[in-house]
Amino acid sequence: MNISEAVSARIIELCKQNNITVNKLSTISGVTQSTVNDIVNHKAKNIGIVTIKKLCDGLDMTISDFFDADMFRSLEQEMY
Repeated sequence: MNISEAVSARIIELCKQNNITVNKLSTISGVTQSTVNDIVNHKAKNIGIVTIKKLCDGLDMTISDFFDADMFRSLEQEMY
């Protein structure tokens, strides 16, 4: 799993935990629906930290909480 796949999986996981749709997350976070859809559909490869911060604000969580998940602990090093 790479970082963009992990971010996507984490967003989907958090939406399920909070019983909201991805569309609702985009509304409450102020991130466009197309951006959130691109993230969860693996079309966005370089997800900005500002975008992640806005999503975290919409979920009422910190960035530290967002990245405090097993999926981020086992990422492989990405070589570009």
